[in-house]
Amino acid sequence: MTDMLDYARVMPGEAFDRVEVEVVFLRMDQAPKRPLAVLPTGVVLRSERLSVAGYRALYNGVGGAWLWWLRRMMPDDMLARHLANPAVAFHVLRVDGQVAGFFETDAGYWPNVNLNYFGLMPEFIGKGLGKLLLDAAVDSVFAGGSPLRGMTVNTCSADHERALPNYLAAGFHEVRRIQEVWDIPRRLGLKVPEHLRA
Repeated sequence: MTDMLDYARVMPGEAFDRVEVEVVFLRMDQAPKRPLAVLPTGVVLRSERLSVAGYRALYNGVGGAWLWWLRRMMPDDMLARHLANPAVAFHVLRVDGQVAGFFETDAGYWPNVNLNYFGLMPEFIGKGLGKLLLDAAVDSVFAGGSPLRGMTVNTCSADHERALPNYLAAGFHEVRRIQEVWDIPRRLGLKVPEHLRA
């Protein structure tokens, strides 16, 4: 079995970009005191089981601009096992039938649930859907009630500039910050912003 750290390593002699990011870890200890998220007409959010190809299309489409690279490195067999894990849930957002975004939660850390990934396709950013999708993600986690302890998520300085403020506005609070250095293989075709280069 491939080790989680091994699959993301740069191959000997491979060209890569070194990136330094600040990672912010957040958590929410109880459901926020607000009404449940209501999606407008034409906007649908469904829990789905995804194929490897379907997941990669979502992950790459949503995360390409924000240097989402780890799952691009994950071998298909390992990703297939992850997608089949009953503790992991995937919700896909569609607007008038067009895929607009998704979120992925992981209850494998029970009694905490982690929001592994969350985001919108580029053409749907700035249309007011992000808050609704994040609220729906939080609702999906806290809907089961106890003995859930809380919900966790992390973001970083490579993410959209509104990511951290949006998490805080949704009711998460900051737990800690760390610096990380990523070696991102150039074969992935990701554009590394100059301000992130180490």
